[in-house]
Amino acid sequence: MPDQPDSRPARPSPAGPTSLRPPAVSLREHINRTVALAPAVMLARLGLVVMITVDTAMVGRAGGAELAAYSISMVPQIIMVTIGAAMLTGTVVLAAQADGAGEAVRGGIILRYALLIAAVMGSLFAALLTQGEPLLLALGQSAELAESGGRVIAMWAVGMPALTLFMATSFFLEGLSRPRAGMIVMLGANLLNAALNWLLVYGNAGLPEMGAAGAALATSIARWVMFFAMAAYIWFGIDHARYGLRRSLHGEWATAKRLIALGAPFGLGIGLETTAFATIATFAGWLGAMPLAAYHTAINFNALIYMLALGLSTATAVRVGNAIGRNDQTGMRIAGWVGTGLVLVPMGLAALFVFLVPEVVVGFYTNDPMVVPFALAALAVIPAVCITDGVQAVLLGAVRGAADIWIPNAIYAGSFWIIGVPLAWWWGVAHQGGAPALLWAAAVGLTISAVLLAWRFHALSRRLIAPA
Repeated sequence: MPDQPDSRPARPSPAGPTSLRPPAVSLREHINRTVALAPAVMLARLGLVVMITVDTAMVGRAGGAELAAYSISMVPQIIMVTIGAAMLTGTVVLAAQADGAGEAVRGGIILRYALLIAAVMGSLFAALLTQGEPLLLALGQSAELAESGGRVIAMWAVGMPALTLFMATSFFLEGLSRPRAGMIVMLGANLLNAALNWLLVYGNAGLPEMGAAGAALATSIARWVMFFAMAAYIWFGIDHARYGLRRSLHGEWATAKRLIALGAPFGLGIGLETTAFATIATFAGWLGAMPLAAYHTAINFNALIYMLALGLSTATAVRVGNAIGRNDQTGMRIAGWVGTGLVLVPMGLAALFVFLVPEVVVGFYTNDPMVVPFALAALAVIPAVCITDGVQAVLLGAVRGAADIWIPNAIYAGSFWIIGVPLAWWWGVAHQGGAPALLWAAAVGLTISAVLLAWRFHALSRRLIAPA
């Protein structure tokens, strides 16, 4: 049934009297706009995990010990990647609101400060990753696993600044509803990563055989190529005058403060979720190398599917932000619920696929007979995990598009740290439920998070939200 567009006029702005993103006038148009934006974002996000998936598959063929080293190296690396992405999420939100309000110049200011924040944050993360072995020892891993995993973590440090800078550029373009460049760059980077893996993991073409460390180095090199490609696209493909890319930043510090004010709480919220999953992965490491490799296989496949949800989450955040920028409360509400409904399609299909042919999924990752039985048992839980994970991801995008901060953080703290992590330890470690029990505990936390985020967005959509 068609919804009624907001009767209020769009908010005037320096860039013009009307919004660049007029309201949708029907439910079909809402769906079409979300679907038009989401696939490119999905593919760009998916590309990040495809790199890790290809790494995992190629390292898995180098043996279970190498796969275990790669798996444990993901614990600190993935925390930094996700917190970095969350810290930069304000770039999407503010750029989308500026675009919705017709304030193009403000978008360029947002980009330049986002790049500065990304450079500082990426350099800090890289410095921390150089201490991989002591970190793994502090997390209770064996000396052997900490030593091999630490070598891999050092290779992740090489590309960490590049990844945060790439995020800043791609998030800016997504906020302008121009995600295609990020998608194309990501596709090319995945081809490069696969080729570098072939050279560095197995020592082909006369190069040294580096195993898991070679896979991490290959991905780090690809990340630098990604950033330089996106920087070139923005420099040569964006109207500098329209977006104020050469305009002085004097007097614009308020924009940087707003990015930090949004990003820091977003980073805290995602940090709560990511560190919870990293803690559960640490529990898997306590169970031994084979359960750890199995857990990583299952969680990596879930992460691969989750990128589809994350694409819809970003599209939903952009559309909610556009609606708020033009003072369209009805459009904001419908954009959020349309995204939530749409995510059930890819998540449901993924759940059905892994339920019907788990052997195919496991076979892609490893043929090690010691790992396969553990991986099949862990993968059996993924249908339950991926659906709830997808729903809560899109709902989080909806509330982020409204620049809602602290209540979602409280929801994450309760869902994952008060319930999910203790349940994982009790079920998976104390009662020796293994990797499947760890994943079931994660599914419980995700379900609670999804229910509470749905309640929060419903409450937000009943009142007028002022632009950030």
